[in-house]
Amino acid sequence: MNANKLKSLYSLRNVLKASATAGLALVLSTGVASAAANCIKGDRKAPYTIGWANIYSVPTWMKQTEGTITAEVDELKKAGLVKDLMVTDAQGNAQTQIQHIQSMIDANVDAIVVIAGSSNALDRVISDACDKGIAIVNFDSLVNTDKVTAKINTDSSEWGGTAAKWLVDKLGGKGKIIIMNGPAGISVSDDRRKGAQPVLDANKGIQIITETNTEYNVAPAQEAMTSLLFANPDIDGVLSLGGALSAGSVLAFDRQGRDQVPITGENARQFLELWKEKGLKGWATMQPNWLGALSVYTAVQALEGKNVPAFVKVPLPVIDDSSIDSYLASADKFPADGYIYSEYDKALFDKLLAQ
Repeated sequence: MNANKLKSLYSLRNVLKASATAGLALVLSTGVASAAANCIKGDRKAPYTIGWANIYSVPTWMKQTEGTITAEVDELKKAGLVKDLMVTDAQGNAQTQIQHIQSMIDANVDAIVVIAGSSNALDRVISDACDKGIAIVNFDSLVNTDKVTAKINTDSSEWGGTAAKWLVDKLGGKGKIIIMNGPAGISVSDDRRKGAQPVLDANKGIQIITETNTEYNVAPAQEAMTSLLFANPDIDGVLSLGGALSAGSVLAFDRQGRDQVPITGENARQFLELWKEKGLKGWATMQPNWLGALSVYTAVQALEGKNVPAFVKVPLPVIDDSSIDSYLASADKFPADGYIYSEYDKALFDKLLAQ
């Protein structure tokens, strides 16, 4: 794939001046790190042990994200910077995730990367880890406490607001819509919904018939939408705030013999393929799975004495009729029920950390 095609396919990847060699040199420091970032005391030496405190591993998005984490750890092992990766799965239970993080603290891991199962329940254990000099990098679903080394995310509020604006514009400011949310209490889900609300409030011609929360998987999303279709004969649009949710919605409309309506979504392969196959009126963006890899990289940078940003904002791309084909061109590289995410490398990570 040539550079021009990559540029058009992945708006996150601008022309990067830093070479891969420079990116590697950035992390190949030796000796004891100085304390340049939050939670870092400068008393830990490579190779490091990294903890990956996963809230749940069932959704394909999470499996792909873990794949980027393990791949990054493998690269850092080759560079002599990481020794081990400790992986836990809380199976959706925030209290279990707290216990797992406490176990990592007791094992004196050097860094913990975490997607939070609750925006507030983890605050105390995360703060305890920070106090013990463990690098804490929180991505995707965020905790409330700022006692972390770094938080890494796209702007979930912007995600929801931009999706809502597209749908409002597509409906001409008038119509009945259903809103599909991810799990309640998960910050990335709640923030997307909060971001959509000001747009909806400003457009009084948009009527929210109903909304639902469901896990980020196609089957439960399809089941949830099927129930809503039985209860609501007139629907003009679907504000779906997740990729698997969108695929489930489209399949539910199909199974009920209903005409498809304008729908928002994410870079889930199945949704993008259904969009193209059925000629949907669609809009999507991307929560890149490589946020996991970036989190590991950021933790190691901090442990090595680098001053990393307290918050790393990853830009949101737009997937529409003009760009969907370029995403689908690489679909065969991803699982059928997975997410088509952009390529990444050390140069991209260094650019994001230079914010």
